[in-house]
Amino acid sequence: MINPQQVLKKFFGYDSFRPLQKEIIEHILAQKDALVLMPTGGGKSICFQIPAVVLPGLTVVISPLIALMKDQVEALRANGIEAAYLNSTLRYQEQEEILSKAKSGVLKLLYIAPEKLFGAEANNLLADLVISLIAIDEAHCISSWGHDFRPEYRKLSGLRSSYPEVPVIALTATADKVTRKDICTQLDIDSNYEFISSFDRPNIALDVLPGRKKLQQIQEFLFDKPNQAGIIYCLSRKGTETVAASLNNLGFKTDYYHAGCPAEERSRKQEAFLNDDLDIMVATIAFGMGIDKSNVRWVVHYNLPGNVESFYQEIGRGGRDGERADSLLFYSYGDIIQRQRMIDNSDMPDVQKELMQAKLERMKQYAESNICRRRILLSYFNEDLKQDCGNCDVCKNPKKRFEGTVLTQKALSVIARTHQKVGMSMLIDILRGSRNQNLLKLGYQNVKTFGAGADLKWEIWADYLMQMLNSGAMEIAYDEGHTYRLSDVSWQILKGERKIELSEFVSFEERKTLQEAATPKKKRGDLFKNELFDILRNLRKALADKQGVPPYVIFHDSSLLEMASDKPIIKSQMLAISGVGQEKMKKYGDLFLKEILNYVNTEKVPLKKGMTYFQTLELFKDGNSLEEIATLRKMSAGTIAGHLVKLKGEGEAIDLKALIDNWSYDTILAGAKELGMKSNDAVKPLWEHLGGDIGYEKIRIAMALWEG
Repeated sequence: MINPQQVLKKFFGYDSFRPLQKEIIEHILAQKDALVLMPTGGGKSICFQIPAVVLPGLTVVISPLIALMKDQVEALRANGIEAAYLNSTLRYQEQEEILSKAKSGVLKLLYIAPEKLFGAEANNLLADLVISLIAIDEAHCISSWGHDFRPEYRKLSGLRSSYPEVPVIALTATADKVTRKDICTQLDIDSNYEFISSFDRPNIALDVLPGRKKLQQIQEFLFDKPNQAGIIYCLSRKGTETVAASLNNLGFKTDYYHAGCPAEERSRKQEAFLNDDLDIMVATIAFGMGIDKSNVRWVVHYNLPGNVESFYQEIGRGGRDGERADSLLFYSYGDIIQRQRMIDNSDMPDVQKELMQAKLERMKQYAESNICRRRILLSYFNEDLKQDCGNCDVCKNPKKRFEGTVLTQKALSVIARTHQKVGMSMLIDILRGSRNQNLLKLGYQNVKTFGAGADLKWEIWADYLMQMLNSGAMEIAYDEGHTYRLSDVSWQILKGERKIELSEFVSFEERKTLQEAATPKKKRGDLFKNELFDILRNLRKALADKQGVPPYVIFHDSSLLEMASDKPIIKSQMLAISGVGQEKMKKYGDLFLKEILNYVNTEKVPLKKGMTYFQTLELFKDGNSLEEIATLRKMSAGTIAGHLVKLKGEGEAIDLKALIDNWSYDTILAGAKELGMKSNDAVKPLWEHLGGDIGYEKIRIAMALWEG
């Protein structure tokens, strides 16, 4: 049976797994369930796609969006893996053909929407299929605590009773502790089987700017990003249309996307963006979920998102290839008012409104923060960042800080002494020594630290508590009255084992003035301004258009950047490029190698080690004899023979036997045996032994054939 490492290299072109991938795959192959949390672009799909190839039966993948299914199936097929999807876009005959392939064992992965799986016409869609694994993508949709709850996902809990022996892997990029707990409950997954990868995406730069003159600021932001793909998220449909029209007038290739566009139009716009025919998509949140476009280089939020989960997921659509990406959020207090109005006017139950309000408050805290923004994002997902990131606007323009450990200990002490049952308002009242009736009724005036922070105003404590929370000094239990909870970090601070710094309090009015005074700094030129990269990107685009697939299905930007940097010139070197597997080498390798060679020859780029071999190979492929190549290259025939022998060893299809006559071959081997030589010994003694009558080129070829 092929092992996971072999599958990774052969089909996906990678030499090593990312963190946690190998452990998760081995866990699944041991027939165990799993909940997997990995950031967008962190490699979640590999965790079920590799087991799907290794396991004997079919892997069923539950996926919420047609775009996501189509995307992943195209990528799998490009890698040489049999996959298909079932959704409402297929005709009855097409669906029957796919199910027939699944039943016959041809397919390894079958993607299905939950609506299709449980629809009235489904009629036990999975009957007679040999299922080895069930993967549930975007698993946060199953939880009402999540930011994108979908009622149809609730029915997935019934899969466990239908297929009790089949392991289930649930995957998501955005789930806080409460949502994770709910996912495990709904799908009956042992909470000990959670795999939580780091949510840190250090390649994404985080910036927040005041929401004034947004179009002017976007134009400046895009100044050094020509032809780079990006997404602008707007709150309203009208906003997407207005911003797109304005950017088109400024010369940017832009379109808009929202739920009010006809389905056919949405599909056309999405395809244009995926296929690199469009640089900028201005969209509502209706666009993006599951879009596996690896070369999105920036994401702008024209308006404040409603919660941290949505924001994190949306910025995660940038830099999926691991290369640098930028995130820019525009913030104004008007966004808060608008979001609050949307919550108030919704028909959600009061408990859900309260949850949405609390999550909006956390998003507001992110936008107004004076501390490292990456700390805030990671602390929301219960991850501790040991030091400031250095790649956000706060880190690049730090505010004045002070030693805040004692203040933090006071707050944590109150939380501990009230048995973790207080929210922000009550906590501040206790710290300030307030004698309101509710506090007195609960007996909190008897807490030892009652009044320990009476010297600070209410709004200052609110600001500092927000900083403490966002630094990971404590947590919030949204499912238990939004009360504070102590974490491992909390106890480290209380015991004096860890210190914490806070930023000096700045009022909202002062902060707005400071933000408006700040101007976007011009970014330095980056890796994407590279002539060979552009040439390879154009080749990729032409191939993609011809095949009717998005360009990144052929190769990701990261692979093209590596090619442009390393300039591979033989097959083994191309196969060493990350993302180049055997199937893609077979389909596209020679075309990209030829383009690199043309560039090197045209631009007279100094030859790197190994380039000379490739030039020999090109002349050989053109039908030149060994002697003719030697003449053209002004080298000895023996040197050229050495090139061809090495190339043969690197996997090139070279018939060495055709380059030597039988008499010479037999004579050389007889002489080598007389001298007791081995195939890899120096050939000069053999040449002398044969009296110099047979050239070095034939000796090298004969010895290579003897070795083979």
